[in-house]
Amino acid sequence: MSRREQLGQVVRFGLVGGVNTATFFGVYLLLHPWMPYFAAYSLAFLLAMVGSFFMNTYFTYRTRPTWKKFLLFPLTNITNYVVQSAGLYALVRWAGLDTRIAPLVAAVAAIPFTFLLSRRILVPRSARAGRPGPGEPGEPGASRV
Repeated sequence: MSRREQLGQVVRFGLVGGVNTATFFGVYLLLHPWMPYFAAYSLAFLLAMVGSFFMNTYFTYRTRPTWKKFLLFPLTNITNYVVQSAGLYALVRWAGLDTRIAPLVAAVAAIPFTFLLSRRILVPRSARAGRPGPGEPGEPGASRV
């Protein structure tokens, strides 16, 4: 994969992240009047995660969704949470960064980890190496979602 293609994936990943965040917040605000805030938060989070899976599959990495990828995709959110949490703690505790700014810095620092893990889950190894793999256009393969 060329640097240009990799840069394109990074840019598309960022765009999907922005759309996903806006979707999450919009759904949360729509649900909030009708249910307890944590239920609205949880449902919005789950719906946004499903949307993120399909946006990243089709738009960011241009690959086909499969049930295996769908079931592994939540690992990207767990990784993001762990990296952000550890970063937040380190930035506040050890670097003395203001608690109002540290979450944003930690979130930005987590992006590469989330990108690499989502790419590993969503893009077959053969496609990462530059050739189509099972379930990809031109190849027979895994069941689609």
